[in-house]
Amino acid sequence: HVQLVESGGGSVQAGGSPRLSCQVSRSTYSVGCMGWFRQAPGKEREGVAATWLGGTTAHVADSVKGRFTISQDSAKKTVYLQMNNLKPEDTAMYYCVFDSGPCKIGNDATRWEFTHWGQGTQVTVS
Repeated sequence: HVQLVESGGGSVQAGGSPRLSCQVSRSTYSVGCMGWFRQAPGKEREGVAATWLGGTTAHVADSVKGRFTISQDSAKKTVYLQMNNLKPEDTAMYYCVFDSGPCKIGNDATRWEFTHWGQGTQVTVS
């Protein structure tokens, strides 16, 4: 059973640059597609960024491109979401996601597909 352990959320002032972390635990997988979704109140859930764990490919959604980056420490099975210049509209629950198969992502970030989801970590920007 794959478990995703998230950390790094909280309350941030506009313009801040927090970093979220997510580690894959209780899993024998050493590679896979890993990333982040977010869901703001009253809005549709959307993909934010994804990367191939153990590889170099990365994809960032157009809505946050230029401000958010995704990176990884594959030895620790951990991905990071660096969020810069946060805005109030970035306020959302952020979910870590993982899939053992190829990344199923495209231009429409609301249609990204992942099998495993974390509990979520709240990010509030004021």
